[in-house]
Amino acid sequence: MWRGEAPGDQSASPRGSLTPPPDPVTSDGSPYARFRRALRTGNEHLVIAAARELPQIALDDALRICLVLRTGDPGRYERAAVRWLGRFALEARDVTIDDLCLAADALDALPDRAQEAMERLQRLCLARGVA
Repeated sequence: MWRGEAPGDQSASPRGSLTPPPDPVTSDGSPYARFRRALRTGNEHLVIAAARELPQIALDDALRICLVLRTGDPGRYERAAVRWLGRFALEARDVTIDDLCLAADALDALPDRAQEAMERLQRLCLARGVA
């Protein structure tokens, strides 16, 4: 879940990003395979278009979308980050108010300090069963 470099981010460490692992050798035309390929491009328009084809988006994939959107339109990123935070509150295991504050702070830092923010989000997600 947390391997590779962040799309378009030269400063992210290998363990601090949400870039999905490469697709298998065979080319799959499924919506999820297209979504994963779009994430690897780091192109927010491709990511959004591919995400719209999915019947639902897992919480970890929603965070990957935030990672891509962080360098684009600030309003779009803000909306995606707030949606992710709300889903985290509802879907993660035993979330506390402190967890939500930590997640909100990390999401706020993500556009400017991606590596640090992703490491904080990774620790939080792992602690709360988001995989």
